[in-house]
Amino acid sequence: MKKQILNNSEYIIKKAKVVRTKKLTDLEKFFEISMPNNESLDHDPGQFVEVSLFGVGEAPISIASSPTMRNSFDLCVRRVGKVTSEMHKLEQGDEIGIRGPFGKGFPIRILEGNDLFFIAGGLGIVPLRSLINYVIDNRRDFGNVNILLGCKTPDSMLFGDEVEIWQKRLDVNFNCTVDKADPDWAGNVGLITSLIPGVNLDPDRTFAIVVGPPIMYKFVIKELIAKKIPERQIYLSLERHMKCGLGRCGHCQIEDIYCCQDGPVFCYDQIKKIRGAI
Repeated sequence: MKKQILNNSEYIIKKAKVVRTKKLTDLEKFFEISMPNNESLDHDPGQFVEVSLFGVGEAPISIASSPTMRNSFDLCVRRVGKVTSEMHKLEQGDEIGIRGPFGKGFPIRILEGNDLFFIAGGLGIVPLRSLINYVIDNRRDFGNVNILLGCKTPDSMLFGDEVEIWQKRLDVNFNCTVDKADPDWAGNVGLITSLIPGVNLDPDRTFAIVVGPPIMYKFVIKELIAKKIPERQIYLSLERHMKCGLGRCGHCQIEDIYCCQDGPVFCYDQIKKIRGAI
């Protein structure tokens, strides 16, 4: 694939404001962000933005909210480096810079009218939250919905309040597991792949959407194929070291594709033969 031809607007940094923050775990912090004049970000679920801290640097962050949330959008930031560590110091009223949104998100028009099977591992729930909440907000446009969530420990689970809501919905089938339980955990213990065989689905009309650590994909895909879900109906979001978001720097290049422009969402059938993609 060729890099997309971009215009100068892709380089423009817009000043945005932190509306609300919340500590989710020791490593993750939630931010609600508003753009100038409360304009909509107009993103697709699965896209990302470049967040700038003036005088510090810039980092790509997945958008965690549905585009049905019009006047602001959500980010969930894991503290892993200089920029994200400084972001964790931000509070309500602080200003940040936003470029984007960038990349190709989940193919909503293809998913409409079909059954959906969400599989999230760890931080993968962040971009999936955008699509899950979009589906819930437009529930009549989609068929059966199954959600599987895997975490290292109960304390590492993100968006716990929303997870409880998903569990209680009659039009969503939800299950979760942890790698290591604590004394108060009464749910499943084990890898997320252990839950896939028990999910009832119609493979001909089911689209699987998988987001998680790269090591998870190989084993999850194997289980999905065992359930006879066609490879063209499996979508993944690839995790790569993105920098510019414009397909210019090459940090996220895999052979002739650029994750920041050709992805981060890919159909498995599209990338299964690309060495190093999974």
